Amino acid sequence: MADRVTVIGWDGSPLTAAARSALGAATLVAGAAHHLTLPEVPPGAERIRLGSVSLAARRIAGHRGTAVVLADGDPGFFGVVRTLRAPEFGLEVEVVPAVSSVAAAFARAGMPWDDAQVVVAHRRTLRRAVNVCRAHTKVAVLTSPGAGPAELGLLLEGVHRTFVVCEELGTDRERVSVLTSDKAVDHTWRDPNVVIVIGGASAGGDGGWITGSDPAAGPRGWTLPAEAYRGGPGLGEGEAEFLRAAQLARLGPRVGDLVWDIGCGSGAFATEAARAGAAVLAVDRDLEACARTDAAARRHGVQLQIVRGTAPHVLENLPEPDVVRVGGGGAPVVSAVADRRPQRIVTHAATRDAAERVGRDLTEHGYRVECALLQSVQLDTRVWTETERSVAFLLSGVLPDRRT
Repeated sequence: MADRVTVIGWDGSPLTAAARSALGAATLVAGAAHHLTLPEVPPGAERIRLGSVSLAARRIAGHRGTAVVLADGDPGFFGVVRTLRAPEFGLEVEVVPAVSSVAAAFARAGMPWDDAQVVVAHRRTLRRAVNVCRAHTKVAVLTSPGAGPAELGLLLEGVHRTFVVCEELGTDRERVSVLTSDKAVDHTWRDPNVVIVIGGASAGGDGGWITGSDPAAGPRGWTLPAEAYRGGPGLGEGEAEFLRAAQLARLGPRVGDLVWDIGCGSGAFATEAARAGAAVLAVDRDLEACARTDAAARRHGVQLQIVRGTAPHVLENLPEPDVVRVGGGGAPVVSAVADRRPQRIVTHAATRDAAERVGRDLTEHGYRVECALLQSVQLDTRVWTETERSVAFLLSGVLPDRRT
């Protein structure tokens, strides 16, 4: 077994004394091609081209001598340290860090990044990374082959964003390009690269106390009272506060999800799903409803994409959803949504017969269905008299064969 494994981060600057010392004593060196050509790598050391970190870790574990792993940026930040420290390899790991590629990218752009989301995009997580870019105003994307700037731009169709693409940071081939997301599709990009994705209305402010979006930036509560959606004709019958709360609880929208809100009305549910960090597509056939939804999103500082059209036809070309609220359209729209196989669907019905029709359709599509009759009564606590009553059947469908 290797006596010691030292992981050295490299950001293009000269190696520190500690890094040179560890590298000079190495009998095995693993890294990318440009790492293995560094003059500090001992001529007699065994060299491993770093592809699969797990395979390299197995070879290091069986090596008798001193091993060094070279990695770009800070190897403890979405880097090789996590894999090397896995208990199955039994390796003792020391780390000599460097400036992370994300920090370097923001430095090249001259921007702060404590308010940025940071995501990793590869083929398996690309769609979720794109959803984060839809939902947030500043995102750093650590890309990979097949999940780079071109793929990000392609999947962000219809959402205007600015890309700052930082290629081969720290090398003599470093290049920083600023362009709109739709133009990124037309370029061939060199690996490795980091993409800073910027766009949408920002809440502004003087900085927060936590990295990424401040979870305390808005008012408390999953749902907001009707007064929060002022400026329109009021909330529709399917937008009552307690019904919205129940729908949000059943769907559980979260960062990385794409939520469809079909029949968005005043934009109350769409806004609240976006406040949870999810990307939201709000759909309505009524122009005034789309305008009210846009105004609600701007008022509460969240990002939405609004699509005007009539369901189910308008749904055909929308990107794949994770969870869906159907606020209008009944069984035909619910059936069209179920054909797209989201993890969860919620809707409501005014009568038991309508609820049964929707429930049967969801069951035929393979969903596990639950239904509850919700009744809420608002009271004026000054005189304890009833001011408003809402009754609805809440239906939810969960797809058992998908991650929930």
